Amino acid sequence: MHPPTFAIACLLFTLSPCVLADERTTEWPQWGGDSMRNNTPVGENIPTDWDIGEFDPETGEWDSTSAKNIQWVARLGSQTYGNAVVAGGRVFVGTNNGAGWLERYPYQVDLGCLLAFDQQTGKFLWQHSSEKLKTGRVHDWPDQGICCAALVEGDRLWFVTSRGEVRCLDTQGFYDGENDGPYQEEGIEAQNEADVVWVLNFMAAPFYVSQHNMCSCSVTSAGDVLFVNTSNGLDESHKNLPAPEAPSFMAVDKNTGQVLWTDNSPGLNILHGQWSSPAYAEINGQDQVIFGGGDGWVYSFDPAGDGQGRAKLLWKFDANPKTSKWIVNGRGTRNNIIATPVIDNGLVYVAVGQDPEHLAGIGHLWCIDPNKRGNVSPELAFNARDPDQEIPHKRLQAVDEDEGDFVRTNPNSAAVWQFSEDDRNGDGEIEYEETMHRSCGTVAIKDGILYISDFSGLFHCIDAKTGKVHWTYDMLAQAWGSPLIVDGKVYIGDEDGQIAIFRHSADSSVAMKDDEGEKIPYHGEIEMQNSIYSTPIVVDNVLYISNRTHLFAIKEGAEVVEAVSE
Repeated sequence: MHPPTFAIACLLFTLSPCVLADERTTEWPQWGGDSMRNNTPVGENIPTDWDIGEFDPETGEWDSTSAKNIQWVARLGSQTYGNAVVAGGRVFVGTNNGAGWLERYPYQVDLGCLLAFDQQTGKFLWQHSSEKLKTGRVHDWPDQGICCAALVEGDRLWFVTSRGEVRCLDTQGFYDGENDGPYQEEGIEAQNEADVVWVLNFMAAPFYVSQHNMCSCSVTSAGDVLFVNTSNGLDESHKNLPAPEAPSFMAVDKNTGQVLWTDNSPGLNILHGQWSSPAYAEINGQDQVIFGGGDGWVYSFDPAGDGQGRAKLLWKFDANPKTSKWIVNGRGTRNNIIATPVIDNGLVYVAVGQDPEHLAGIGHLWCIDPNKRGNVSPELAFNARDPDQEIPHKRLQAVDEDEGDFVRTNPNSAAVWQFSEDDRNGDGEIEYEETMHRSCGTVAIKDGILYISDFSGLFHCIDAKTGKVHWTYDMLAQAWGSPLIVDGKVYIGDEDGQIAIFRHSADSSVAMKDDEGEKIPYHGEIEMQNSIYSTPIVVDNVLYISNRTHLFAIKEGAEVVEAVSE
């Protein structure tokens, strides 16, 4: 049965993070703060120097004696990839069960966990537990927990579990004494357990999605419509696609879980998995929801669909050169998209990348004009047998010159600029630091200056309008996360467990030096004692950073809250 058109149309608007009159961000309710995904909250006196204290290597107990500017610390799991969000006085973060917060699930039990903490004290409130799928690592990788960021609006929260589901939760949990929604199968209604409102299982009929390794979409919404990337992908052979007809992208009624429309555009061309998250905005009077596909294409749809339960494509963009080739385990030059598109000043920014296990490789960062329609890729593919007829996209290599394929420039290209290589010193050679490598990272943009990390550990500062590279800093460690811009500074974490802080400036001599002009970067790199796979955020002038095992609330002049949730 087709959903009624009014269930989608006329309900499309975006909720921006709450900002008080004193220009202070007081909530950060989804990945990137709002549906345009640009991690640029408003705050002041955000610390540039702190000490997280010490942790007992056997018990994990926190010793705050040497801590500086730390308000509280909360125990997470042993592998934390989910980004924290803050809304309604609570902090929500995805992780695994390494902390063993619930008695019925001791830490030895492998789970995907969404944890809720009190914003002021870090006190543990409740946990949603996703038991591991019996199919194992092909669908639900061991020890990898909830890898997404939740979306929170009012007393409702939506997130994608590791079991191929969208779940709606009551942010109050069972503290309100009620079991909300049609879902009544929680079994245990204790205060430290999550209250589930509804569940949409897209691995089940009629969708039969088969995610590769993990679901990791951080959902967003417009009005009452929720947008989801299903993570449909290959099987354990890394060659076969079990469910080519299954949807990659979905629009869902966030009040009921009813699916409004689906799209499977990547289809048989999915290269590996699909782990990107959607962005949404109204651009020149047209609502657009923008997805990164597992085929390396960017897709834009009308969020209202076609009114008949199907998607309505606005444009699509191949983010790889047509001659690039996909080879298993990252040995090729074609990439998929893991980063989240960012919308800023009417333009779309996204980088290509691969599974971090595939390590370094050539990448591309694009600026796309979303006002064009149809196939807006930079290049079109043809074959010498019929040189006037565009050939269909081919999964492994769109243009194989040995087969008579060739490329033409697309006159309808939406590419504003691309960064993959830049001979900044003019010596005629492309050096390591003059290259954009594969990236999981999402850009952050402010004042026309764009920042992005790549998986080789390079942190690039770029002109958002022209693509000119201002400066590059080598973190000497892989970077999984994305930058934060706030209070005139830029923060980025790396796998070595360090936070680098720069002044927000296109001038490297300003960006990389402190007040005395000595340290590079600003105040040096701050040690967090464990790998950082997430992205820093700021809410109510508090800086939140997760490493693999703990969440830190960092505030200038903070006194430690001793009632720490350990």
